[in-house]
Amino acid sequence: MTSRLIQMSGVVVDLVYQVTDIPLAGNEAEVRSATLATGGGFNAMVAARRAGLQVLFAGTIGAGPMADMVAKSLKSEGISHIGASLDDADQGICTVLVDDSGERTFIGCPGADGVVSDADVANLCPDTEDWILLSGYALSYSNSSEALTRWLQSCSKGTRLVFDPGPRVATIAPETLRIALEAALWVSANAAEALAITGKSDPSEAACVLSAACPVNGGAIVRIGAQGAWLSQGGQPACHIPGHAVHAIDTNGAGDAHIGYFISMLAAGLAPTQALRAANVAAALSTTQEGPSTAPLLNLVNAVLASTSEL
Repeated sequence: MTSRLIQMSGVVVDLVYQVTDIPLAGNEAEVRSATLATGGGFNAMVAARRAGLQVLFAGTIGAGPMADMVAKSLKSEGISHIGASLDDADQGICTVLVDDSGERTFIGCPGADGVVSDADVANLCPDTEDWILLSGYALSYSNSSEALTRWLQSCSKGTRLVFDPGPRVATIAPETLRIALEAALWVSANAAEALAITGKSDPSEAACVLSAACPVNGGAIVRIGAQGAWLSQGGQPACHIPGHAVHAIDTNGAGDAHIGYFISMLAAGLAPTQALRAANVAAALSTTQEGPSTAPLLNLVNAVLASTSEL
């Protein structure tokens, strides 16, 4: 591929607890295991790399043990850091509870990853074939939202921007959210995020509303977990692409795997519906392993697609 993915959003360190149930307030969870893993914006980058796309990280890396872990993880996946460095803050941490159903609950605290200035993005010059991924997390943090909003306003109409609203979408300033949605070529949200933006509880209707602001060669995806996703372009009625059935043990990072694969498949020249089928399979396979960065290699995804005629 000649295209690249440029990830704008922050990378953090996940402290992941495998628990029987999420505890009620004042109670303690039964923990089966606990691990430290690089996560956040890292997960989608890993998925894109495993799908064969070159990846660059344009977010901020701090200084300290967590930042060192992030830098090592990026290097191990062949991801170059082209963003800013910050000497007076370590990387953020996200505590993740994964229960017996595979569902995850988060408590996050940003660090250097939540700091972006105008100078940090001033020299970002993507090629016309590059894809750019931006998460709503970065737009919800007070130390990064203003600079990134101004950067979004400066983007040309031809920028291949994919916007992932993220679970903090309700905390994004309305004007900033509007600018991000209008700048995006593609929007990829889960059903809860799409509801928060559009007010539509039906994911197919939400996909239509989200895609209405996108260019005709882009659109919107609303992910609905194991059931797959809805895709709409130009405000047209959405089509449903079913999910791939697996026994899920950990859904942490599945949405990121989906987005990373979807972008990579578009970059490889697949039609949006074909790219979405591949992304559904990749996200499903990622849930069969514990951990946030468990996107499968492309040959495994292709094998599933070939065996099930899903492509």
